[in-house]
Amino acid sequence: MANTSSAKKATRVAGRRTTINKNRISAVRTAVRKVEEAVTAGKKADAEAALKAAAPALARGAQKGVMHKNAASRKISRLTKRIKAMQA
Repeated sequence: MANTSSAKKATRVAGRRTTINKNRISAVRTAVRKVEEAVTAGKKADAEAALKAAAPALARGAQKGVMHKNAASRKISRLTKRIKAMQA
């Protein structure tokens, strides 16, 4: 248990940040899942639209520190590659 007032505050702040970060990660995962579902369903137009929304979400997640910059870039790249491989 925290003894000093600064340690108690740090615990409170960490709790708030954890909640915010969980929400950010969840939003990123949801955006990526929408792209993957559209690709699996074979809907290229929907997949492209979903990727257009997912790419900024991934970049924002990297910028905010909830995921590594290279991980975000890799996911965007792989999703783009899967969409380009689809039949028109």
